[in-house]
Amino acid sequence: MKKTLALALAAVMSLGLLAGCGPKEPANNGGSTTNPPSSASQPQGGDASSIPDAPAGGGTVGVCIYKFDDAFMTTYRNALQEILEGKGYKVTTVDGNNDQSKQNEQINTFITQGVDALIINPCMTSAADSIIATVKAAGVPTVLINREPTAEQMSAYDKLVYVGCDAAQSGTFQGELILETPNKGDINGDGKVSYIMIQGDPENIDAQLRTEYSVKALKDAGIEVEELDLQRGDWDREKGQTICANDLAQFGDQIEVVFCNNDDMAIGALQSIQAAGRKVNEDIYLVGVDALDAALNEVMNGNMTGTVLNDAVGQATAAVEEMEKLLGGATYSAGNQSVYVDYVKVTPDNAKDFVK
Repeated sequence: MKKTLALALAAVMSLGLLAGCGPKEPANNGGSTTNPPSSASQPQGGDASSIPDAPAGGGTVGVCIYKFDDAFMTTYRNALQEILEGKGYKVTTVDGNNDQSKQNEQINTFITQGVDALIINPCMTSAADSIIATVKAAGVPTVLINREPTAEQMSAYDKLVYVGCDAAQSGTFQGELILETPNKGDINGDGKVSYIMIQGDPENIDAQLRTEYSVKALKDAGIEVEELDLQRGDWDREKGQTICANDLAQFGDQIEVVFCNNDDMAIGALQSIQAAGRKVNEDIYLVGVDALDAALNEVMNGNMTGTVLNDAVGQATAAVEEMEKLLGGATYSAGNQSVYVDYVKVTPDNAKDFVK
């Protein structure tokens, strides 16, 4: 009965989804870790004692990833696959190729096939309303990951939960990494920290909050700041390299700090810093987010000031836990549909703890 109903609903909703598609949204943040899972909050419709027991395992799960060649989401989806299969689920994971129209079709196909649950990493945050309406109409328990809708959007469906991290925390940690340097980022001693910001996708909430809170941490500590440049790097290493190279050519020694919304862009920036004859932690500081293995190596070698761990394994673990609660009959009340896993500040002192 469930699969028959789902089939009919999917046919109707597919038209609505496709009509609501917008242009492609650029790539999201990346990251990788083998750090043990962080603890997460446990929101639900009632108190914890009222949550039904999760199923013993088994069933089918559809996993939609916005694009497979994102470094962070590669680690995330591999962790999801391993955890789910270890629990006895049949898992199908699909690549949205950063195309929301394609992902809409994939979601509808999963519904038509009668999957028991969905885990979705949206290609576009602006597609949240359509995605939520589709899964609600089909009655499929759904976990959204990595790109967070608003609380109002999620409140439309009580079998929906978001699992991710608080991006403001990652930005704050980036600022604190600079504050923990001997001169608090003021390398030339002129009483202010002059920086460039290489941003991910400015429409993505993670990019917005990392950009805002990294600088806010400095201001809150009483540090005067000067923004020399802010440019969109779309989470891409080559774009990070190009932006940093151009800024170094334009601003030269004025640049004391390079903030990057993720590690891929930071590694690209590092290549330009080295090509310009600058030395990280001596005449310039460089921070990223994700704790990619490549970035961890650079932190340990003194070529990055630090990074911030975006715990992919911890988030994957929490996503599966929340999915199993939904399958067990749990529902979520409005305003209690987000589960957050903590970021971790990574310095030369602890970077080795996160290397595979």
